[in-house]
Amino acid sequence: MAQLPIYDRTGREVGSYTISPEEVSPTINQQLLHDAVVMYQANLRQGTFRTKGRGEVAGSTKKLYRQKGTGNARAGSRRSGTRRGGGHIFAKRPRDFSYRMPRKAVQAATRMAIASRIRDNEIVVIDDLGFSAPKTKEMAAILKALKLDGLTTLVTTAAMDSNVYRSSRNIEGVTVSPVSDLNALSVLKPRRLLVTKAALDEIKARSTRVATKDGEA
Repeated sequence: MAQLPIYDRTGREVGSYTISPEEVSPTINQQLLHDAVVMYQANLRQGTFRTKGRGEVAGSTKKLYRQKGTGNARAGSRRSGTRRGGGHIFAKRPRDFSYRMPRKAVQAATRMAIASRIRDNEIVVIDDLGFSAPKTKEMAAILKALKLDGLTTLVTTAAMDSNVYRSSRNIEGVTVSPVSDLNALSVLKPRRLLVTKAALDEIKARSTRVATKDGEA
């Protein structure tokens, strides 16, 4: 059972939050986490590269010189992939790298990623993170008070909050995501997670619902 301190905007500790990694995910499967991260990274690849084969480069197909008697190694077309300016032997073609893992496996990997962050004490809990209007300067001050400035950080809110997003989007290394949009890659990629108390409540509630369904099954 972990006791996570709860901070306010000034970095002052105002309470604690009791949560166990097992409440979010009973086990942490490193192989499943790896597979999920590789899938998300593969889905980010554009695959729009293309190179020319020997039939597409400019140049004559005429034999460069006679086969024998020159003292040189035998040679054919100047388009050959073994010659400078020739076509690629294994020319690249546009391709789609994306694929999908089973939905339940992806959801389980997300919960495992969050549980691993809790276990490793890499989550910072804040009591409230609301803004009346987008204020990047105020958001930067909060991160500095929580000793998160200079660290890649994922800010997690219970629901989509446009003011939090717009206050954070110009701060280098900071990303914002509601609980519903979390995935294994977004959770594991940054150094720290800044989570609101309401977001942590939502994570626990979602994990409890999944555990209840699995128990009924």
